[in-house]
Amino acid sequence: MKLLLLNGPNLRLLGTREPDIYGTFTLADAERLAKETAEKFGVALDVFQSDIEGELVSAIGAARGVYDGIVINPAAYTHTSVALRDAIAASGLPVVEIHISNTHKRETFRQVSYTASVCIAQLQGFGLNGYALAVEGLINYLNMKK
Repeated sequence: MKLLLLNGPNLRLLGTREPDIYGTFTLADAERLAKETAEKFGVALDVFQSDIEGELVSAIGAARGVYDGIVINPAAYTHTSVALRDAIAASGLPVVEIHISNTHKRETFRQVSYTASVCIAQLQGFGLNGYALAVEGLINYLNMKK
C-alpha cells in the first residue's frame, strides 16, 4: 500500500505562521509524524507541498495507479478551488481532507469546503496529531475495502 500526503499553500510556514491558530510545529514535523504513522502499518507515504493550485491538481491527477489513497490539507484552496475538487473527484482514489484548526470556529468564509464532498472523510481541529489520525484512518478504510 502506498499513500500520498499533499499540503497546500502557506503550510511551509508552519511553526512561525499564526502559532495561536496553527501551533508551533513545522511542516517537517507534520510530514515526519505522517510517515512514522504509515510505517507502523507497513505503508509507504510520499509527501508534496505547493503554494500553486495547478501543481496540486497535477499531483492528484498523477496519483491514479501509483497511490492507493491521498491525505490532503488543501489549506486556503479548501474554500476556493473547484479545480482541486474536480481533480479529487476524477482521481477515483479515496481522499481524506485534513485541517489543523477547526475551520467551523473561524471566519465564515473558512466554514465552506469545496473539497469535502468528494472526500471519504474530513478531519479538523486536532493540530499536529490530525496528520497521524488522517493517515491511520485512511489505512483502516483501505484495509476494510480489501
